[in-house]
Amino acid sequence: MYYIEKTFEISASHSLTLSYESKCTRLHGHNWIVTVYCRSRELNADGMIVDFTEVKRKVKKVLDHQNLNEILPFNPTAENIARWITEQIPQCYKAKVQESEGNIAIFEVDD
Repeated sequence: MYYIEKTFEISASHSLTLSYESKCTRLHGHNWIVTVYCRSRELNADGMIVDFTEVKRKVKKVLDHQNLNEILPFNPTAENIARWITEQIPQCYKAKVQESEGNIAIFEVDD
């Protein structure tokens, strides 16, 4: 099995819809650190699982410098964003989304 890991930063804002009172229900921003994990039993014709640039493009192009509430069809929690990332790249089996120091969400696809 082959594995790759791609980490990059995204600047974006969001507000959360929550069942309790929280400052996070107000619009605010983060410099998110995103790590995308991909795997494959075989390499493509170029000798890759997927090009690192393609991984970054599929996520950063959509999310960077955006209000996530306006472009994502769900409550943009770090957990939901991590799941969404795994859905954008067929070879992606796990995504880690850090919205601030010490606050990290990970989604891993069940096989």
